[in-house]
Amino acid sequence: MRRTSKKSVVVSAEPQRRLSFWRLLLGLCILAGLGVGGMLSARQWQDTRVQGPHRPWFAAYADVTARPTFGFEQLGESERRNIMLAFIVSLQGDACTPAWAGAYTLDKASESLDLDRRIARLQQQNGSVAVSFGGLKNDELAVKCTDKEKLKAAYRAVIDRYHINTIDLDLEQGALTDKASAVRRAEAIAELQAERHAHGKGLAVWVTLPVSPQGLTEQGTDAVAALLTGKVDLAGVNAMTMDYGQSRQDQTMLAASESALTQTHRQLGILYDQAGTHLNTATLWAKMGATPMIGQNDDADEVFLPEDASGLSAFARSHGMGRMSMWSANRDVACGSNYVDIKVVSDSCSGVKQDKQMFAVTLGEGFTGDLSSTASLVTTADSTTNEQKPDNPATSPYQIWKEDGAYLQGTKVVWHHNVYQAKWWTEGDVPDNPVLQSWQTPWELVGPVLAGEKPIPQATLPAGTYPEWSGSNEYDTGARVLYKGIPYQAKWWTKAESPAAASSNPDSSPWAPLTQAQINEILAAKNKVSQPHQ
Repeated sequence: MRRTSKKSVVVSAEPQRRLSFWRLLLGLCILAGLGVGGMLSARQWQDTRVQGPHRPWFAAYADVTARPTFGFEQLGESERRNIMLAFIVSLQGDACTPAWAGAYTLDKASESLDLDRRIARLQQQNGSVAVSFGGLKNDELAVKCTDKEKLKAAYRAVIDRYHINTIDLDLEQGALTDKASAVRRAEAIAELQAERHAHGKGLAVWVTLPVSPQGLTEQGTDAVAALLTGKVDLAGVNAMTMDYGQSRQDQTMLAASESALTQTHRQLGILYDQAGTHLNTATLWAKMGATPMIGQNDDADEVFLPEDASGLSAFARSHGMGRMSMWSANRDVACGSNYVDIKVVSDSCSGVKQDKQMFAVTLGEGFTGDLSSTASLVTTADSTTNEQKPDNPATSPYQIWKEDGAYLQGTKVVWHHNVYQAKWWTEGDVPDNPVLQSWQTPWELVGPVLAGEKPIPQATLPAGTYPEWSGSNEYDTGARVLYKGIPYQAKWWTKAESPAAASSNPDSSPWAPLTQAQINEILAAKNKVSQPHQ
C-alpha cells in the first residue's frame, strides 16, 4: 500500500463459493429433523447462509500508529462498520514477535494506543475488524521469522488477541521477492486455517498485491501461486489500484484501475486452473477486491478523484466483486488551509476537495456485508461440464477470431464471448491463450460481449489500394504493399524479403504492418477527396 503504510477498502459481490462441509452436514441434519447437539441452530444456519456469504463488503484501511489517531471505534454508529487495521510486521530486533509498525508489541499497543479497548468497542456495536500483515515498510512476519512454528504462533497471537476471523497479507518489496518466505508463509497460514476449521472456526485470508493496468506483476502471480500451492484457501486477491507510474501512460485513474482489475481477474482464473481448481467468471470476480489510494497518490501526477471513486464502485458492483477498500480512513478528509503543498502526500488528508468521509461513502455504496461473514466458506471447483456456446456473428460487435486470420494492431475481435484488441500485428495467436503476463500475448482483453450488441463494421482497405508484394521487385523506404490482404510499409530499401517475417522478427524485418488507426485515416482521407464540394 501507500509508500508509508497504505491500505484499502474492500468491495464484495455475490460470492458463489460453497458452504463448508460442516455447515452442509448441519443443513442436512436440520432437514432430516435430526439432533445436532453442539452445532449451530437451524435459525443460525439460515442467517449465516443468507446474510453472510452473499453480501460484498467494504472496509477501509486504518493506519493504527499514524497521528492524529483515527477513531475507527466510532464507526459502530455508522453504516460502515468494517475496518482493516494496518500493519502488523516483525518487531524491530525480534523477527518472530508481531508488532504494529514494528514498534508496538500487542501489549504495548494496548497500553499506549488503547487498541484492545477500541477494537472491543467497535465489536460491541456489531462492527467487524480485520488485520493486515505487511505493507511497504518494515518486514512482513514471514520474511525474517524463519522458524515456521514461531511464525504460525505469531499469526495466531494476533488472531486470538483481537478475536478476528479475517486477515489480509499485504505483500510488497521483500515479501514479494523472497521465495523461501513465501513457502513458510503459505505453510503457516494453511495450518492455521486447518486448525481453526477443525474447531468449527473459520479464517478468511486475503492477499493484497500491487498491480499495473496490465494486472499483477510476475512477482504477484508467483505470490498467489505459492499460497495456492501451499493449500491456503484464499478468500480473494485485493488489487492495489494506485501508484501506477509510467505504466498508466495517458489513462485516467479510473480507466487504469478497471484495466488492472480486468487483467487480474484473467490471471486469477489461470492461477486457479494451474492449481487444479476451476472457477467460473462470477466466482473469480467474487474473489476480487480493489484498494485505491484516495486523493493524491505518491506519484505527483496521479490523483484519485471523487468521480473516479464513483466509477470504480459502479464497476466493482456490476462485476460482482467481493470486496472494496481504500487507503486510508485516516486520509478521508480535505487538507486544512495550512497545508501548503497538497502534491506532497499526507497521512491525515487526501489532498483534494471533499467532504469528510466522502470517499468511504462513495466507494462503499452497495457493499454492505460483514467482512467476517465469509470466514468459514470453503472454495470448491465450479463445474466444467457446460459446453461453451459458439460465438454468434449476428450478436458479436466485431469479427469472430479465426486461426488463419491476420490482424493489424488495434483490430478488435470476438472470441468465447469476449472482445479482444490486437496490441500488434498477429496471426494464429489464440486470444484467450492462458498466459499470466500480458506481454506474452498480442491480445488485450477489453471485456465481455454485452447483451443486445450487433456487428460493428470494421474498416478495411479495398483490394488494389496498394500493389501485391513481389519478391522480384525493389522497394524504397516508405513504399506500401499488400501481403495476404494486409498492408505493409517499407522501413528501408528492400528486395526479396517477405513481409511475413515482420510478425516473428519485427525489429530486423524491413516491413511494418499498418495499424487499424492508419487504415481508418487512409479511408477518411479518400472519402474526403471523393466527396463533392458543398
